[in-house]
Amino acid sequence: MKFLRQVLESFRFAWQALRSNITRTILSLLGVTVGIFAIVAVFTIVDSLERSIKESLSFIGDKVIYVQKWPWGFGGEYQWWKYFQWPEPTYAEYKFLYDNMENASAVAVMDFKGNTTLKNGSNSIKAQVQGVSYEYNQISDIPIQYGRYFIPLETNNARNVAIVGADIAESLFPGQEPVGKEFKLAGNKFTIVGVQVKKGESLVNFGGSPDKSCIIPFSAFSKLFQSGRRSADIVVKALPDDEGMQEVEAEITGLMRTKRGIKPRDGNNFSLNRPEAAAQAIAGLFAVLTLAGWVIGSFSILVGGFGIANIMFVSVKERTNLIGIQKSLGAKNYSILFQFLFEAVMLSLVGGLVGIFLVYLLSFMQLGSLEILLTPGNVLLGLGVSCIIGILSGIIPAMLAARMDPVIAIRAK
Repeated sequence: MKFLRQVLESFRFAWQALRSNITRTILSLLGVTVGIFAIVAVFTIVDSLERSIKESLSFIGDKVIYVQKWPWGFGGEYQWWKYFQWPEPTYAEYKFLYDNMENASAVAVMDFKGNTTLKNGSNSIKAQVQGVSYEYNQISDIPIQYGRYFIPLETNNARNVAIVGADIAESLFPGQEPVGKEFKLAGNKFTIVGVQVKKGESLVNFGGSPDKSCIIPFSAFSKLFQSGRRSADIVVKALPDDEGMQEVEAEITGLMRTKRGIKPRDGNNFSLNRPEAAAQAIAGLFAVLTLAGWVIGSFSILVGGFGIANIMFVSVKERTNLIGIQKSLGAKNYSILFQFLFEAVMLSLVGGLVGIFLVYLLSFMQLGSLEILLTPGNVLLGLGVSCIIGILSGIIPAMLAARMDPVIAIRAK
């Protein structure tokens, strides 16, 4: 009860001090407000960007390795012109991996054909056509809103069936139920068996928007677009307990070298690409942006801290006589210390809350397809930084007030 009473008394003194000079208080708060706004705003925007990009990367899959000709970065062991001499992965190599892999939960093959026209009567739309094997839904997330995914019979027998994006369904069959309807692709009739969940606009769309994607069996895709070459991207998903995917990578390397007849002394002529490479590059960019936010916000908070320290020194000077009276009536040093420290923290918290509120208002702004979301974690970060600034700014004035001689303090005018 005694502690609670001291807290309430300190709160009353702090509130009276803030109200006594509104202009001085507002000017002192501006630095903290701007600093907290800068830090929380940068963290919020970075989190929103990261969330948007990760959602766009969901089609790549988790714990997967892509077997391809080209690496996702030219920082490897070979000079860039060496990669031109490497062969493309083939469907036969996919089948070899599919039949022999033991450390994989799924092996799939896929290929793309962009800017392809899909037609239904007078309705048409440009879309990206993607040929996949049956296991592809174990590699990548394909959310189906209407209909179903492929069955093995359709993918194995090159059936002309398709899973289309929401924009394709709306464009080709406006106001109609698209599942079971036919459309033309490269002069051939395809039947829609599924429609994906509408994703909407995204800040970044790696691999194209799923709303304008048409997925068909790889065998059907190969007949239409590959002219017998049967090259493709092979995707292997590791087992859940394969930490670092070391086992699956080693097995892929061994099997691919065996299939291509690579001699022991020769290097690989294929690339094993991991989505973590893209994720690490993105994380590095976000780290730079976060650091920039801290630097920009720190200067403003530093100015705000000096402002709060200044107002606290003035407050101690104005209330010196009152401090002497309180001490003469039995107030302890820690009580005086806590009283002024609480005032500094409260002053800083008010500035921080205003800065967080400005970030909240920022979340209502339309920044294209980027959805800004102020998370509880960033709110707590702003409040925590505000408390620390309040403590650092108020500790010296509070200690000076607590150590005053009551006789000298009472005589002060």
